[in-house]
Amino acid sequence: MGIGHPEATSDYRRPYATIVDYLDALDAAEVPVAGRALAALGPKVLALSAERTAGAHPYLTTPEHTREARALLGDGVLLAPEHKVVLDTDAERARAVGRPVVAKPYLGLRNYTSNLLRLGWAADDIADGGSDRLIDALVAHGDAAAVAARLAEHVDAGADHVCAQVLTEGFRDPLPALRELAEALRLR
Repeated sequence: MGIGHPEATSDYRRPYATIVDYLDALDAAEVPVAGRALAALGPKVLALSAERTAGAHPYLTTPEHTREARALLGDGVLLAPEHKVVLDTDAERARAVGRPVVAKPYLGLRNYTSNLLRLGWAADDIADGGSDRLIDALVAHGDAAAVAARLAEHVDAGADHVCAQVLTEGFRDPLPALRELAEALRLR
């Protein structure tokens, strides 16, 4: 579960307090802690994930964020970051597929840009659809083995699971790329 974005809804409320209220309601309804996870990016909500849920599902992150998230969550708490991937060895083509997905809406949403700034990215990296360096960090690309190695960086940093979001040119069927990536991951 997540809180949403102030840029996307007029019903937006303070995120942390709203999440706490919702978790209190789940507790009152006796919803098992093991059946919930938070879409957590920042340190406060990551800590709340460890205290009140089975884990965290950070979105639009890097292995560096995963390392920091694991340190905040501690052991025994699910950490399942998302990472976008494009199976293409041509960097320019891969960026042409990945950049639009990252730029709109994510680089226009305060929670994602704040997280990127917290991770050390500069405002210039975030501006104008994202620098090549930022897009390369957020959208793994290359052949299946190279992408599998990038996803493995999350596991090495403490992830229990990595949610690979396969992006394709023209929104083609992602299943062939998923199969190829699954095979590369199996061989690791």
